Amino acid sequence: MKLVAVTACPTGIAHTYMAAEQLERVAKKMDLSLKVETQGAMGIENELDPDDIKEAVAVIMAVGIPIQKSERFEGKKIFEFSVQEAIKNAEGILQKVKEQIGG
Repeated sequence: MKLVAVTACPTGIAHTYMAAEQLERVAKKMDLSLKVETQGAMGIENELDPDDIKEAVAVIMAVGIPIQKSERFEGKKIFEFSVQEAIKNAEGILQKVKEQIGG
């Protein structure tokens, strides 16, 4: 199951990256394919490849601000969570997404 995610918080420093790390770590443990783009103080980092977005069955948004280039995700199933929830409960987020898309 291929997923993509974007993490972004208002300050764009620690929490953006903490959320990305948690999602990646737990996805690996759950044997899910996940690529994460961060949007923060440094702008867009690890920008998702258009093919990755196209192949993804869902998009996870762990955000606290509007993201840049959101039009890339039109037509995709999007699951939105807070950055804090991604940090504290990445496993719950990924489990919910997995259940909702029939994985």
